[in-house]
Amino acid sequence: MNHTIIPYENLKTLNKPFEDELKQKFSDFLDKGWYILGEEVSLFEKEFGDFHNEKYVVGVANGLDALILSLKCCNFKTGDEVIVPSNTYIATILAILHCGLTPVFVEPDIATYNINPEEIKKALTKRTVAIMLVHLYGQCCDMDAITSIAKENNLKLIEDCAQAHGATFKGQIAGTFGDFSAFSFYPTKNLGALGDAGAIICKSEDDYNTLRQLRNYGSEKKYHNGIVGYNSRLDEIQAAFLRIKLPHLREINAHKKKLASIYHSGLSNDFIKPVINSDFKNVYHIFNIRHQERDRLKDYLLANHIGTEIHYPISPHRQKALKAMNHLNYPISSEIHRTTLSLPCSFAHQTDDIHRVVDVLNKFK
Repeated sequence: MNHTIIPYENLKTLNKPFEDELKQKFSDFLDKGWYILGEEVSLFEKEFGDFHNEKYVVGVANGLDALILSLKCCNFKTGDEVIVPSNTYIATILAILHCGLTPVFVEPDIATYNINPEEIKKALTKRTVAIMLVHLYGQCCDMDAITSIAKENNLKLIEDCAQAHGATFKGQIAGTFGDFSAFSFYPTKNLGALGDAGAIICKSEDDYNTLRQLRNYGSEKKYHNGIVGYNSRLDEIQAAFLRIKLPHLREINAHKKKLASIYHSGLSNDFIKPVINSDFKNVYHIFNIRHQERDRLKDYLLANHIGTEIHYPISPHRQKALKAMNHLNYPISSEIHRTTLSLPCSFAHQTDDIHRVVDVLNKFK
């Protein structure tokens, strides 16, 4: 039996190819002595914008802040409703709550795990002001349908792109559909920093200028505060590290797709695998399967020295933090959370690792 451990993720291994550049960049950063909102942030914003063919990018402290500041920029009224998928990570919902808005949960499509456009239509009310969609696990939502709904109902469209760096729908890249698009560069993301980091893409110069103030105490000029802002600045050193990794994002995505193809072709039909559709180019931030005996399967893999994760074990509406929503019922979301399991599929993994995972999984009884 092979006793070599295959971890779910290994950040040290993942960042090893960039180690020399990262060390040199840190040395340069230390010598320069400019630590907040300097040249590295400005250059990363420009380069990240170029990657998306977008002009307006604002670096912020993390993905949650990217969502919060996007909503704040819209100047919604307290209690206004924002439609959000019922199976997202809780950060998407926390952003809505922190802005004094009302999250309206909508069930996902059981096949894609992304928000169901038909259910969005059913959830619309006079108080609906925005759709906050999530490109979950690395695959875009059905953007034709969702952008049509937003346009027809004069709604703001906010994309949570935390898990979809470089994913496309019909050739258009995630983060370029909405009025605002929020990104997290948490270290495990396809484009990961070496700490917390985030960014927002927006469409208008006015919103761009407002976001730049919001992230920096509401200030356009030092000690002059025009609006009530926050302290949510992308760290200069994290921007510098991200600039090293951004040119490799397509390579990282291609590697993860190659690993995913081994799962797709090798895994038996005892496991529900991600759907494949030519309109959607999945970047497999997470390669999840579903199985009715998920917990036993997870234990079995661990016993065979294979690490896994669950994204996510508890439906948001069942979280203690959202106790006012605990009575609600979202059966599709609950079924996904009960059965989903995330398999190793990282830039740190090799094809041999994934073949071994497939071999072990196919022996599960």
